[in-house]
Amino acid sequence: MNAIAQNFTTDLPHHQPMSGTRIWIGRILSGIVSAFLLFDGAMKLFKPAFVVKATVELGYPESAIIGIGVVLVLSTLLYLIPRTAIFGAVLLSAYLGGAVATHVRVSAPLFNILFPAIFGCVLWVGLYLRDRRLRVILS
Repeated sequence: MNAIAQNFTTDLPHHQPMSGTRIWIGRILSGIVSAFLLFDGAMKLFKPAFVVKATVELGYPESAIIGIGVVLVLSTLLYLIPRTAIFGAVLLSAYLGGAVATHVRVSAPLFNILFPAIFGCVLWVGLYLRDRRLRVILS
């Protein structure tokens, strides 16, 4: 372990116990977000007709669907692994930001624009509640 990582891990406030309730709420929120994103990613990998139709209507070529699905699934898996969860959350934030931009570009209804942004907030709240490192970084 390098010196920076060693200092970071030893500086964590281990003397402050994490609330079991807080951890479980974080895990549940993260689980809901992850299940939705993994399902969405899997649908892009299998490319049923309604996914192809919706993606093309949003202005993306059919050839991009599998790549988008791979990025989504891999980013979500990184989010689920405790050691890479923060990196996964950053990648998923970028993905969801792209979803917001796409819906703004096609003048989608307000719900379609806000849903990925709200989803991103829930993603970060879930991680904040379950990951002590993130709380240390933000404090």
